[in-house]
Amino acid sequence: MFSAMARLPVSRSRALLAVVSAVTLLMLTACGSDSSNSSASRDLCAPPGVASASSAPTNLASGASAGSDRYTTANTVPLDRIDTNKLGLLTPGKLSVGTLSDAPPSICVNSAGAFTGFDNELLKAIGAKLGLQVQFSGTEFAGLLAQVANGRFDVGSSSITTTDARRQLVGFTNGYDFGYFSLVVPNGSALKGFSDLRPGVRIGVVQGTVQDEYVVNTLRLDPVKFPDYNTAYANLKSGQIDAWVAPSAQATGTIKPGDPTSIVQNTFSLDNFTAWAVRKDNQPLIDALNAGLDAVIADGTYARLYSEWEPRPLPPGWKPGSKAAATPELPDFDKIAAEHQRSDTPQAAPKSTLAQLKDTFFDWSLYRKAFPDLLATGLPNTLILALVSGALGTVIGMLLAVAGISRTRWLRWPARVYTDIFRGLPAVVIILLIGLGIGPVVKNVTGNNPYWLGAVALALLAAAYIGEIFRSGIQSVEAGQWRRRGPSASVTGRP
Repeated sequence: MFSAMARLPVSRSRALLAVVSAVTLLMLTACGSDSSNSSASRDLCAPPGVASASSAPTNLASGASAGSDRYTTANTVPLDRIDTNKLGLLTPGKLSVGTLSDAPPSICVNSAGAFTGFDNELLKAIGAKLGLQVQFSGTEFAGLLAQVANGRFDVGSSSITTTDARRQLVGFTNGYDFGYFSLVVPNGSALKGFSDLRPGVRIGVVQGTVQDEYVVNTLRLDPVKFPDYNTAYANLKSGQIDAWVAPSAQATGTIKPGDPTSIVQNTFSLDNFTAWAVRKDNQPLIDALNAGLDAVIADGTYARLYSEWEPRPLPPGWKPGSKAAATPELPDFDKIAAEHQRSDTPQAAPKSTLAQLKDTFFDWSLYRKAFPDLLATGLPNTLILALVSGALGTVIGMLLAVAGISRTRWLRWPARVYTDIFRGLPAVVIILLIGLGIGPVVKNVTGNNPYWLGAVALALLAAAYIGEIFRSGIQSVEAGQWRRRGPSASVTGRP
């Protein structure tokens, strides 16, 4: 059998490559939330403070309209009437929050590895009002709303702008921020505003965001979609795209002095405010968060956090919280911005190709910060997942091999169908199907921890390849080696 298997180097190499690729892919994701502090360690996630106040944008796109507010509640339930035992939380007393790590100042991970930013700090303050512990977990924006709807998280916190389409999937709290978004282009670009965006212009957006919807449905253009803000901005700086349509807070927080990019125009709409996402049928939790938001507005916590993290004027006619909430007492950000106005920073000259390659691949300071996490967290996780999925995959693979050569079609056909499907689909699709499809069903068994779901996904992938190796090896053994003509038959089958 082993000599037969030795004649199958292609199958074995494909199987090994598939398993290693899947393990590597999952581990980059699995340790992402832990190792994301490598990017945060650049201290990009500290609150900028009142001194960095910006004035209201004057370069709003023509025809921008505040719209109508159809969803803000007239008032809220008093805090003393909220029963935290009836909020439908995944874990009693604990608010499970899905968030991002790369969008300062709204949502980010600081140099200590903790999730923070205006959105999350405000949610912590509301949790304190309600007597709830707030637990954050990193995820991707493209899957956040689905994860909230499926019960993976109690709350989605990611500067989410509400839209009618999103309200079909999840429920939303009252607004705590508003949704300017900006057009960012390289310095010296011929693009001066949203009206200059036409077919042929490579427009970058983060997939699944309001900006994605705006470019597709309003501008009727086909954007280049990225998984996160950092990737989109990196592609703009390297010249892979011509423009980036981004939330104003993220654009302002991402662009640093000396960067060869600038914001050329802004727009906003008050009928789509920024809010936290909650499972659609969990109205008690929505009511509780709304009550907590009004409470932190009333005691001045909102004004303090807003001034520290996002010091900019509120747009005319809008305020956070319910319609009964008081307007936060904020500093005169326009005046502060004028007092701290500096001379324009000289525009940086376009970087050479070698300089761009250095910034992209050879920033050794980032490697030094990332390697400790890769060795301390990524390597052990990779080894554990590889061993667990390899052992489980071998057992399942042997069963598949036996079923695949069975004379019973009820065993043979399912084994062949399973093998063809799991060998044909990309590994990342299988991982997502297990994580997002099976995860919510078994969350009470796994404790809502996706780690072992990853091991199962990798095991199922490995089983399809390992099963084929066993099946091919078994079937390659000559028929004579399986037969015995009598008690005295030799190994070769000769009398």
